[in-house]
Amino acid sequence: MKTWNSYVNPLVSSLPPSGIRRFFDLVTETKGVISLGVGEPDFITPWHIREACIYSLEKGYTMYTSNHGLLALRQAIAADLEAACGVTYNPKNEILVTVGVSEGLDLAVRALTCPGDEVLIPEPSYVSYAPCVLLAGGKVITVPTTMNEGFRVTAGKIEAALTPRTKILILSYPNNPTGAVMDRRTLLEIAELVQARDLLVISDEIYSRLTYTGEHTCLAGLPGMRERTVLLNGFSKAYAMTGWRIGYAAGNPDFIAAMTKIHQYTLLCAPITAQMAALEALKNGRLAMTQMVQQYNRRRLLVMHAFRDMGLPCFEPGGAFYAFPEIAGTGLSSEEFAERLLQEEKVAVVPGNAFGPSGEGFVRCSYAASVEDLTEAFRRLAAFCRAHGLRPKTISAPRPLPGERRPLAGGATG
Repeated sequence: MKTWNSYVNPLVSSLPPSGIRRFFDLVTETKGVISLGVGEPDFITPWHIREACIYSLEKGYTMYTSNHGLLALRQAIAADLEAACGVTYNPKNEILVTVGVSEGLDLAVRALTCPGDEVLIPEPSYVSYAPCVLLAGGKVITVPTTMNEGFRVTAGKIEAALTPRTKILILSYPNNPTGAVMDRRTLLEIAELVQARDLLVISDEIYSRLTYTGEHTCLAGLPGMRERTVLLNGFSKAYAMTGWRIGYAAGNPDFIAAMTKIHQYTLLCAPITAQMAALEALKNGRLAMTQMVQQYNRRRLLVMHAFRDMGLPCFEPGGAFYAFPEIAGTGLSSEEFAERLLQEEKVAVVPGNAFGPSGEGFVRCSYAASVEDLTEAFRRLAAFCRAHGLRPKTISAPRPLPGERRPLAGGATG
């Protein structure tokens, strides 16, 4: 008899498991660990959002919605995009509510990719992008970026990677894992190239609200880009709603219709209670979101300077809630650094090579953790670096921000 594994699709068997989840599993098996690994807010979803969900259950909202999602939610998303990005979408046929941005990404890739199509992915990149392309029958072409250029991709680098089979460019800024952001001028140059070479763009902007340096530029809002861009965003990061699994895609009606066909045959619709909570977040969640973003910014500066003080080069992340320090000076690979740090000091980070070969020599550190946990984690990191030949300065807790109070954002402490 053949082995059971021989029945599995060889393409699926060939995919590596997520490097993020592998370290998450290690953390759950180890006591006393401070995890700076998984990209999840440490804040609890604000109470008024949770209450909207509870109230919807009490009112009996337990049924299916339209495949596209609640019309009221799509209308609120359209209004939010117009206010924040200056781009207008018809909520009836140009917005699709998805089960997280992860589903939106999968739908966009499957709806637009034909077998053999080449998809460009700037690297380091989020772990889901390449597997989604491969599962759709596409070919992944990576475009490496470096710390010296702020981990930003340029039109020149994209153009150098183009072939007659290139169809789609996936962009993700603010970036996971590096925290890099893109300036408007660079995006305009990319937009010009995309139009000249008749490309499509899937723009993952889930961290758009978590931009600390300058203003976020929405790619779909640039001249000529609305019709050839699938814009992905959601509620997980800015509203501390990871477990609710609510995202959305916005784009021209032909793209959204194609994505909806796949969506209706696989997931049908996002859970109605989570959609009701998302609607409340858009209506009344701005204050709590602003408070959380202020806390992330405070932690961002703490983490960046802490890494530099201990001798690990770290460029300034302009968005998201990740730092991406270079650890090559320790003489350890990314995997060795992360595994030994976990074993020796019980601090969890993600090895940079989980985000592609361009991430080797780096680790991803999430600062979506309390200041107390970050301070203790960096005390342990300092001890680890000393043990491996680096001489860090003393890491101390930062002073409170003027007017800072706790609790913030639905009872969570910063």
